[in-house]
Amino acid sequence: MFRDFFSFRIFGDNLGIDLGTSSTLIYAKGKGIVLNMPSILAVGRKDGRIVGVGKKAKEMLGKTPQNIVVVRPLQNGVVADYDATQRMVEYFISQIQPYHRLVGPKMVIGVPSRATKVEKKALVDIATHLGARQVHLVHEPVAAVIGADLPISEPLGSMIVDIGGGTSEAAITSLDGVVISKHVRIAGDEMDQAIILYLKENHNLFVGEQMAERIKINIGCTHPPSRNEKMKMRGRDLSTGFPNEIEIDSEELSNILSPVVSTICEMIESTLEESPPELAGDIMERGIYLTGGGACLKGFDKYVSKRVHLPVKLAPEPLLSVVMGVGKLSENRELLATVETSPESE
Repeated sequence: MFRDFFSFRIFGDNLGIDLGTSSTLIYAKGKGIVLNMPSILAVGRKDGRIVGVGKKAKEMLGKTPQNIVVVRPLQNGVVADYDATQRMVEYFISQIQPYHRLVGPKMVIGVPSRATKVEKKALVDIATHLGARQVHLVHEPVAAVIGADLPISEPLGSMIVDIGGGTSEAAITSLDGVVISKHVRIAGDEMDQAIILYLKENHNLFVGEQMAERIKINIGCTHPPSRNEKMKMRGRDLSTGFPNEIEIDSEELSNILSPVVSTICEMIESTLEESPPELAGDIMERGIYLTGGGACLKGFDKYVSKRVHLPVKLAPEPLLSVVMGVGKLSENRELLATVETSPESE
C-alpha cells in the first residue's frame, strides 16, 4: 500500500522531445536528458506484440525471423506510422516516468519547419492520447538555435544546418522565428544507403544497415584525409552466397559519400542565396552552425566552409542541440509562448 502511494504523482514531468527519424531524445525538467534511444520498434507480424524497442530493436535489424518485423515509424522527421509511433513513444515515456500520474506531462515537441498541418496534428494527437496535459510544437531550427545557446530573440540572424537521419534542413532565424528554411530528404540514412549500394556494385559484397552506419561513423569523411584510415567489414558475397570480409579505406569512402554531401551543400547555398541582405551580413560575421549526427562526419565543417566561403562551426553538442532547445523551452514559459508554432499553420 505504501509502495503504491509513493509510486503515485499528481503531475507528470515537463518533457522536451526530439522525435527524430534515427533517434528519440527526451529532456525532463530539472533532470536534463533522460532518454536517448533509436527510433525503432520490433513487433510480431501476426499478433502485433512488441518484441523490442529502441536499442534492443536496433540490434535486431537484419537478424529477425519471418514472424518479426522491425519498423522505423518516423520517416523524414515526421510520423509515417501513427500506431507504431504512439506505441514507441508510450514505451519511452514509461521508462522515464514509471510512476502513476493524475495529471499528464506538458510536452514540448520539435517539428521540422516545413511540417504540414496533417503531420503536426499527428504529433499532437499522439501526445494527447498518451495523456499530455499540454502539447506545444516548436520548429526544430528554432529549438536547435536555443539549444546551441545562439541568440534567438534579438534582431540578429543565426544560420543553423541540422543534418539528421532522414532529412537535412538549413534555416536562418531572427526575432524568435524562422525567416527562411530549405530542406532535402537526404541525410545520414542516405549516406548509409550509398555505402551499401557501392559495396554491392564495386565489391560484390552485401552489408546491412548497421555495418554501413559503423563504417560511416568510424572512417567516414568528406574528402581524403591526411592519414588514410582503414576498416574491415563483413557481409555476404553476392557471387558465392557465403560470408566474406573486405577492407575499405577512408579515401574510398570520401568518394562514396561525395554526392550526398554535395547535395546537402547545394541546399545550404540555396538558403544563403535567398537570405535578406541584413541577415546575410550577420551570417558573414558570425558564421554557420552545424547540428545533427550527419554534421559529425569528419571534415564536414571545413568542406562546407570551403564551398560557401564563410566560417562554419559545429554546435557545442551537435547531437543534442534540438533536445536541449525543447528542454530549455519546457522550463521557460515566456520564451515558449513566443517561439511555439501553431498546429494549424503550414
